[in-house]
Amino acid sequence: MSRYADVILPLPLRETFTYELTPLQQKMALQAGRRVVVPLGSSKTYTAIVLRLHDETPPYPTKAVIEVPDELPVVLPSQLKLWQWIADYYLCALGDVYKAALPAPLREKPRQTSRQRKTGNAAGADMQTQPMNPLSDVQQQAMEGILAQWQTHNVCLLHGVTSSGKTEIYIHLMQRAVDEGRQVLFMLPEIVLTAQLTERLRRVFGDRLGVYHSRHTDRERVELYRRMLSADPYDIVVGVRSSIFLPFRRLGLLIIDEEHETSFKQQDPAPRYHARNTALVLASRHGAKALLGSATPSMESYYNAVTGKYGLVRLSTRYAGMQLPDIEVVDAKEMQRKRMMTGIFTPQLLTRIRQALDGRKQVILFQNRRGYAPVMECRECGWTPRCQRCDVSLTVHRGFRRLVCHYCGATYDIPSVCPNCEGHELSSQGYGTERIEEQLQRILPEARIARMDLDTTRSRQSYEQILHDFEQGETDILIGTQMVTKGLDFDRVSLVGILSADQMLSQPDFRSYERAFQLMEQVAGRAGRKGTRGHVVLQTRDAAGDIIRQVTEHDYEGMYRQQAEERKMFHYPPFCRVVFVYVKHRNESVVESLAADMAALMRQVFGQRVLGPDTPPVSRVQLMHIRKLILKVELTAPMSAVRQRLIQLYEQILAMKQYRAAQIYFDVD
Repeated sequence: MSRYADVILPLPLRETFTYELTPLQQKMALQAGRRVVVPLGSSKTYTAIVLRLHDETPPYPTKAVIEVPDELPVVLPSQLKLWQWIADYYLCALGDVYKAALPAPLREKPRQTSRQRKTGNAAGADMQTQPMNPLSDVQQQAMEGILAQWQTHNVCLLHGVTSSGKTEIYIHLMQRAVDEGRQVLFMLPEIVLTAQLTERLRRVFGDRLGVYHSRHTDRERVELYRRMLSADPYDIVVGVRSSIFLPFRRLGLLIIDEEHETSFKQQDPAPRYHARNTALVLASRHGAKALLGSATPSMESYYNAVTGKYGLVRLSTRYAGMQLPDIEVVDAKEMQRKRMMTGIFTPQLLTRIRQALDGRKQVILFQNRRGYAPVMECRECGWTPRCQRCDVSLTVHRGFRRLVCHYCGATYDIPSVCPNCEGHELSSQGYGTERIEEQLQRILPEARIARMDLDTTRSRQSYEQILHDFEQGETDILIGTQMVTKGLDFDRVSLVGILSADQMLSQPDFRSYERAFQLMEQVAGRAGRKGTRGHVVLQTRDAAGDIIRQVTEHDYEGMYRQQAEERKMFHYPPFCRVVFVYVKHRNESVVESLAADMAALMRQVFGQRVLGPDTPPVSRVQLMHIRKLILKVELTAPMSAVRQRLIQLYEQILAMKQYRAAQIYFDVD
């Protein structure tokens, strides 16, 4: 009797492919999760993952599996189930999940068998571990509260103000889980956080700790992945969002720090999953307890906590009795009117910077825009350079001496004359981190200044060096994008400057207010973590705005109540589920027609729950014109049925001849 294998190919395909096993392969006792090399088309071969083995002869000719390179599965049954859940929930191809889940060398045609590979040990394997720090009374109460909440809830939210000592509580909970023989996954939103935190955790857990993120080499990632499959896996893994795809056999505790961070949401390419929500599914399937931690929780998580779906524990005081920083609001519009600005700096901020440096303290300056300037403009005719492939203006990067598109990555020469009017009055408009660094170096030539953004942290060594120098006091001022807002812990920082608070509110997104509050509150929390009380200078052109008052008063509850009222009124999460539907085509008239037809079909099924189609702010990326529809679904609606109907509509419209070259994809939640 013939035997067949349904396999997942590393391609954007929703369906599996069926291959026949040779007699020799049938004797191997093949299992789901094994890698197999299979042919596709006339000449290509791929490394696929076996999803199912069966005796059902397909109604079409099948090709044979070429090779079975491993003796054991590289994907566990629990992982395959999670892959299928992601593909189903996030309306994406199973092949896309496969590509995201495995390190690149495991997706390639094997050059050697698993018997020839060796699993590497963790860095610091011979390190002597140290007694954890004892918890304060307040921390101990919070930990006991978490354990009590876990008696009735599998997920608990720890709402702790910045510098309240959440990490020390995490360490005690991790030790408890390891003592019980369970594994721990500790998730962070940003790679830069792993450098500072890992050193601290290694002092406690030594070689029981593994670290997993995309800045590691392929070899390092494969070694850790195979170690997790071995009989001696790591007890604790610290990782960013891709760590949810690792093989765990005895997961007992999941901790997601800074759970509100948008970095947990994968945007492009597919699968467009949310690592926090997916991790909670992972924990549930392993029977593990989950802890979400944040000083500024996402509205969805806080809603789940206050309505009883999650447990809730509050930690409302800073460690060792430190006060939250004092926030000074400066009206940049008024300072500009009085001609008192020095570039982007108000006199109040410059005075505070000088005072901090005189006192041998450190400063963090936050500007959520990288590059030198977001726009170049001809003063004579108003021309601005735009990307030839995307509908966006180009960002000036003086360091690269290039104009850069932040959407497709294309670069262009900086023109010496205006190509429109041949004028010579070309100027940079606005401020990115690179320009702020240049100006500050001119104003304070004696200061040691560093910049932390995507341009300066492209390698693991670069961001580790920046953080090391700042931690050791070898840098006086650190200028950065939102990287500097996320959980970094420095003893000497006495001053934080928020340079352009208003620009964070300009995004056309229902979450922009919430995110602006989170960014400002988080970066403010970097000040005054040890010693004297910290100070924050918040530059704004709308000093009377509600969000400025809420940040000044550290009033998360007020922000939540205000936004919850608005979201309930206009039917947005957390009071409903939202699915964005994007349609793309190279021809703008075709994409207009496609969007209209997709909207009509969706309204036949979902009625007034469908909004759009609309033209997004960036309406063309990499030569593809874009339109967007929004589907709002009640919390009580069966999402499985909703997803099924959306897939049917997707297949129906792409079957039309005029739309076969189009792209349609979904972005859930």
